[in-house]
Amino acid sequence: MQMNYTNNQTTLKLELDWEPEEHHIAWAISTLVDSIPTSDLEAESSWTGRPEYPVKMLLKMLLFSYSRSVFSGRKIAEMGDENLVMRWLMGNIVTVPSYRTINRFRVHPRTKTLIKRLYSLFRTQLTSLGLIDDSALYIDGTKLAANANKYTFVWRKSVEKNEPKLDEKSNQLYDQIIQNEVDLAVRQETDGSLDSTELKAVSDKVSNEIDNLSQVIANEKVKPGGSQNKRRRRKLKHYNHLLKTDLIPRKQNYEFANRTFGERNSFAKTDTDATFMRMKEDPMKNGQLKPGYNLQVASQHQYTLYFDLFQRPTDTRTLVPFLSSIFTQAPNASQYVVADAGYGSEMNYQFISDDLEKDFLIPYGMYEKEQTRAYHKDKRKVANWDYDEYNDCYTDLDGIEFRFHNYSIRHDRYGTERKFKVYWAVDYFEDPQRQELATTQSGRPRQISINANWEYFKNKAKEQLSSEIGRQLYGQRKIDVEPIFANLKAHLAFKRFSVRGLSATWNEVGIALMANNLVKLAKVAANLKEHGQKQEGNSHKSRISFLFSYRIRVMSQTRLFDYRRLRYARLMANRSWRLTTAYRFVACITLFLHLECPNPRTWPNSCAATFARCFCV
Repeated sequence: MQMNYTNNQTTLKLELDWEPEEHHIAWAISTLVDSIPTSDLEAESSWTGRPEYPVKMLLKMLLFSYSRSVFSGRKIAEMGDENLVMRWLMGNIVTVPSYRTINRFRVHPRTKTLIKRLYSLFRTQLTSLGLIDDSALYIDGTKLAANANKYTFVWRKSVEKNEPKLDEKSNQLYDQIIQNEVDLAVRQETDGSLDSTELKAVSDKVSNEIDNLSQVIANEKVKPGGSQNKRRRRKLKHYNHLLKTDLIPRKQNYEFANRTFGERNSFAKTDTDATFMRMKEDPMKNGQLKPGYNLQVASQHQYTLYFDLFQRPTDTRTLVPFLSSIFTQAPNASQYVVADAGYGSEMNYQFISDDLEKDFLIPYGMYEKEQTRAYHKDKRKVANWDYDEYNDCYTDLDGIEFRFHNYSIRHDRYGTERKFKVYWAVDYFEDPQRQELATTQSGRPRQISINANWEYFKNKAKEQLSSEIGRQLYGQRKIDVEPIFANLKAHLAFKRFSVRGLSATWNEVGIALMANNLVKLAKVAANLKEHGQKQEGNSHKSRISFLFSYRIRVMSQTRLFDYRRLRYARLMANRSWRLTTAYRFVACITLFLHLECPNPRTWPNSCAATFARCFCV
């Protein structure tokens, strides 16, 4: 059961007519959150006890505080008492939620469902406003520091190195206890190591034997030379002390570490879901590893549309699960997937092409280097050799022929299967000079391995990246997705999580990214209002400024938008102001025609169209 809540209720206070200014971010937050249908969420709450705070109100508080770079639960609660906009978002309720209530809400699993619906509604609203479309999704990642100390690391290699030593020590102690006539019967008839449960059972049996010996010693007479039972009890106490203080706790730690690692190589003790990664924000610049999470974002026009948080430090292995979650939510989210070379791999290309049936604009690692003159002149590169498709053989630049020899299947450390064709150099016994070129230093024939599937996807990536639309979309990538991380870390100052655990950090970064979206949306609305209220006047220069403001609004709705050309267009407009009036008139009319024409390439090849190409994409 939740208390009745509305922020439009009239209250008997002095500020009952107060509202934020027209294009304040509070209006965007309130409108978006109020559009979430939360009937099923309210049904999960209890109908007995004290009424809960409304989830919409708590979500509004978090979105507004994160947009103001306030992430502490105590400071958010303090804003609820002192900030006028926060009070308006809360509906001017008397009792402000405590910091415990705020912290519990943002880490609650139910909040994750609420955030998913929030992003779904936000994408729907942007689509209805024409601010996004299904042309392309720009994907990139960044690393955020976890709420954990950097010296609380646990490494897989350390565990794999030290656990066998501990097992060997435990086996030796087990044999020594048996030699002291203690009936253990704990271990199976195998040579395997003892786990922590078995070590506890051994310790219990040793403790029972010590108690029995103590009773025997209490009733026996003093013998010359000392009691043999006392010497035996002393040894058993020493063995039991080793078990309880050393072997059992260390074995429990190793077992916990093995359960926690999963596919990772490290984790932090204070936040076991965090993995140690190399952070770019390293003031010492010594490549320190710090606990963190890998944030993946899919954007368009600098709006975060989808996001996910991963424990894997490399971007290559995050693309498949990230795209799977995106296209499960929206099968027609985009036709093009655009990302940088960090995502270029055979597995990712094949998944996008075959499973998703989408186009990718993702260069591979050697793509840029292959465009250089030095690469095309390098005789060691197989791409520069001649290939005879009929005979299935390669000929290098020295004239050495490589013929097919056998097939080979390799598996990487993640279990991915890759198929290769192996070619061996031909023997040239009659020509010692060529024979030397055809063999290695050890005298074996030279070999090359060709992955046909990988070569196919590399050629496909080249073809798509070199196409006209591919060049334009990929050129848009940096100015589309990179500013999101800049705004998140520099403007909102969100560089480190305030909560721990993968689920809780997912909720927090989702709130931070949505706050970033709403800040941008509020600024765009304020800019449009400012340009709309300007008086055009009689000067041609003010009309050019008005046309450019209109162009910003229209171009934000198109699928291809190049800020670099827009800056060049502004420069050309400023220069044209110093030219003749007729030339300025042609520039304004041409730009206005371009705003109404969906395809400027269909214009006639006239002088006006030639000048307009300086402005169009």
